[in-house]
Amino acid sequence: MKDYLENINKAFESRVRLGIMSVLMVEERVDFSTLKETLELTDGNLASHLRALEEASYLVVEKKFVGRKPNTTYQATDQGREAFKNHLDALEQLILNNRKEG
Repeated sequence: MKDYLENINKAFESRVRLGIMSVLMVEERVDFSTLKETLELTDGNLASHLRALEEASYLVVEKKFVGRKPNTTYQATDQGREAFKNHLDALEQLILNNRKEG
């Protein structure tokens, strides 16, 4: 199998997880509501994908209260940033290596 295919990461195959990591690559920290609105997801759907990325150590969660309201923010870990970058590089190589000359 081609080397670049080994870097395609199953954790990022979902449209939702790809979206979450894309947002976290450009924003240092993002709250739950912003992710929900940006990606147009339900609470449950977003929460399950965030949990999977957290379990893979690709993001960290910070829960605190702002006044009396709970506020949960997410940040990509260095490991998550590296894994996502490798995934995107592998996809790019897959596209470039299979492009038909036209």
